[in-house]
Amino acid sequence: MQTMGQQQKRRSWAEPYKIKMVEPLKMTSRPEREKAIAEAGYNTFLLRSDDVYIDLLTDSGTSAMSDRQWAGLMMGDEAYAGSRNFYDLEEKVRQYYGYRFMVPTHQGRGAEHLISKALISDGDFIPGNMYFTTTRLHQELAGGTFVDVIIDEAHDPQNSHPFKGNVDLAKVAALIDRVGADKIPYLSIAGTVNMAGGQPVSMANVRELRTLLNRHGIKLYLDATRMIENAYFIKEREEGYQDRTIAEILLEFCNYTDGAWMSAKKDHLVNIGGWLAVNDEAVFQKISNLVVIYEGLHTYGGMAGRDMQALAIGITEAVQYDHIRARVEQVRYLGNLLLDWSIPIVRPIGSHAIFLDALAIYSHLPQEVFPAQSLAAELYVDSGIRAMERGIVSAGRDAQTGAHRLPKLELVRLTIPRRVYTQSHMDVVAEAVKEVYDKRKEATGLKMVYEPEYLRFFQARFERL
Repeated sequence: MQTMGQQQKRRSWAEPYKIKMVEPLKMTSRPEREKAIAEAGYNTFLLRSDDVYIDLLTDSGTSAMSDRQWAGLMMGDEAYAGSRNFYDLEEKVRQYYGYRFMVPTHQGRGAEHLISKALISDGDFIPGNMYFTTTRLHQELAGGTFVDVIIDEAHDPQNSHPFKGNVDLAKVAALIDRVGADKIPYLSIAGTVNMAGGQPVSMANVRELRTLLNRHGIKLYLDATRMIENAYFIKEREEGYQDRTIAEILLEFCNYTDGAWMSAKKDHLVNIGGWLAVNDEAVFQKISNLVVIYEGLHTYGGMAGRDMQALAIGITEAVQYDHIRARVEQVRYLGNLLLDWSIPIVRPIGSHAIFLDALAIYSHLPQEVFPAQSLAAELYVDSGIRAMERGIVSAGRDAQTGAHRLPKLELVRLTIPRRVYTQSHMDVVAEAVKEVYDKRKEATGLKMVYEPEYLRFFQARFERL
């Protein structure tokens, strides 16, 4: 039996920054929130931000920039061509990601559009480790068909596999046998897979995948949006990487790929921006020509010079271990509070968000009445906390049959912006989720009353059943 002196000492961690400026938050009453969510068609994307207390809709462009990034804005070179900020950004992408050529884009989906248009032809197949909404749509608009090749464990919210983002090599080989390597322009791999709950890919998996694709002459492109978070999990969980820096792990992973696209509004801590980088000079010539049509000149790509400078600085800050550790551990703190109350969430806890398992919480509701959409709306009504749906609404309709796609994961994403909220905010969020969970049997579901043609989760409207 341990004595007090023998007990392990408790050592807390704290955010590796101090607060220099604050933005007041608005508190609303429940009747005000009932009115606001009804006017928004029970879609949290359609709420006014002024009516939101704690905003966990997304971590895209919602992070707090550092004093150095703000200072970088004052160094903006707004020349139309050849801005010095472009060359700073290009240098940082080469240093930390290793790719030879880079074009900036206004945000991640601009880069997705360019790579899809450059490489995909009608009838092609693009395998990937679970779909992401905008990525799949750009692939489909270019004439391709997305094929999910993630491991089966990723579709089970309670499975605790440490690398649920891994690609199933047998599924890739089966697709190659079925359609032929010449119909697969590239495989699309994402770090810390968003739709699976922020689940990472192992270094061993990408290394083996590279070997398989090399045998068939297939390229490998990376969605690097949250790849720094993925590097943190590799350092933590994969043998042989504990003594490697985040920057070293990131560079090794990228070296197994032929290029990457980036929504810099996530890992890179900026409010707007992105980039597309490749090693193949012929592909670069294609995308640098396309970027002029759709984004802007290849040395600004839809971004102001000042934003490129803030992005270049953000890259160097994002790979710092103290930063990424605090970022992931804040998410874990919230997740562990919910697990202590036995509230169903995706396990293991991911890097950027907590994903509530709406099918388990609203087990009495069929998927066709949009349980995740309902749960997100009820959470807002209870507390003013804005989350987002990641289930049947996000999955959209089958292009051939027109029927709803029914994903195995029906989730509500509580997405934590970087360097924005405190541990006390996480306590408030956990208690609000608990309140809604305790009243789960009262939920009746929703019906969709307006459905846009593309990416319906952004603009669809609902009514309570």
